[in-house]
Amino acid sequence: MERESLLKPGSTIGIIGGGQLGRMLAIAARQMDYKTIVLDPDPGCPTGQVADGQITEAYSSRDASRELARSTDVVTYEFENVDADSVSAAAELKPVLPSASVLRTTQHRLHEKNALLKAGVSVAPFRNVESLSDLQKAAVDLGYPMVLKTSTQGYDGKGQMIITRAEDIEHSYEVLSSPKVELIVEQFVPFQMEISTICARTADGTTATFPPAENIHLNHILDVSIVPPRVSEAVIEKARLLAAYIADELDVVGLISVEMFVTKENELLVNELAPRPHNSGHYTMDGCDTSQFEQLVRVLAGLPISEPHLHSPTVMVNLLGEVWVDTDGDPDWGCALELPGVSLHLYGKAEPRVGRKMGHINVVAETVEDALHIATQARDRAWRRSR
Repeated sequence: MERESLLKPGSTIGIIGGGQLGRMLAIAARQMDYKTIVLDPDPGCPTGQVADGQITEAYSSRDASRELARSTDVVTYEFENVDADSVSAAAELKPVLPSASVLRTTQHRLHEKNALLKAGVSVAPFRNVESLSDLQKAAVDLGYPMVLKTSTQGYDGKGQMIITRAEDIEHSYEVLSSPKVELIVEQFVPFQMEISTICARTADGTTATFPPAENIHLNHILDVSIVPPRVSEAVIEKARLLAAYIADELDVVGLISVEMFVTKENELLVNELAPRPHNSGHYTMDGCDTSQFEQLVRVLAGLPISEPHLHSPTVMVNLLGEVWVDTDGDPDWGCALELPGVSLHLYGKAEPRVGRKMGHINVVAETVEDALHIATQARDRAWRRSR
């Protein structure tokens, strides 16, 4: 459903999903005088704490999605593991951006890989796995190590296992196939680093890409994002152009995050797509003249977007539940904020758990090295690990 006019301030944005991404989107919307209503089954969700209203129902409820659409002027989603049929139900009444078709492609790894190949984008060699025999044959084609993944419901390392030898094939297949989901296996890429680029795209096809972030993971969860990444300017420019190309090819209206491997030969292989704000884009809140969240609000409202400018080297470190668990629920934020260039962003989650994203710290500095040192030191101070 096409929008015929701009959304004026005072209009309402619907958000499917009430996590931290929705929370920061709602805050950015409020700064531009747009209201928000969130659909989330948790009455205490992070987005609901700052939104103008909440529909407390399951994501799979088509009635709830239609109620959200009737109550708003445009709808988006803050993560891709939502019910695509429910999103389509909302799209019958109001524009949903990015579209349900983009969601269906990106929430299924096999569909996503095939769409990228069709667009001529390089990805790691992969095989569809429908049986143990398929996985055994894939091992002959791909070699070891290889990564077995569920085609859906995978994030932060969930739903995937690395297979390094033939003896591990049967066990890995049994573990990941037990929920009766489709599987995909990929050749392991010996990359020099992982980077990601977020691209915003408007309904008329205008694109604007954020500077890529160098991403370091710990236990399959993003730990640190470093901007600019420590690669050549040629690789940085190639990554930005590739993200914009993918946004065009998939006809994304909204945001899309493109995660890539930088090979040892400085080639780019696309790993995953996410049609929403992304953890690796949190640095934009303090390091750029326009954040990823403001950029999405602009697209949703039909406003112009601009090419984001990085005004300082910036590093983001995630704050996981361990920081709270190890400090008896009382991290020392004051000690962390004594350091220069530190900005603290907390998500309002009541229950800290190991591995759960509870917040992040951004640090801007004159050099990447300084920002990285200060960011890790600030987190250690809050964690009381540097004393």
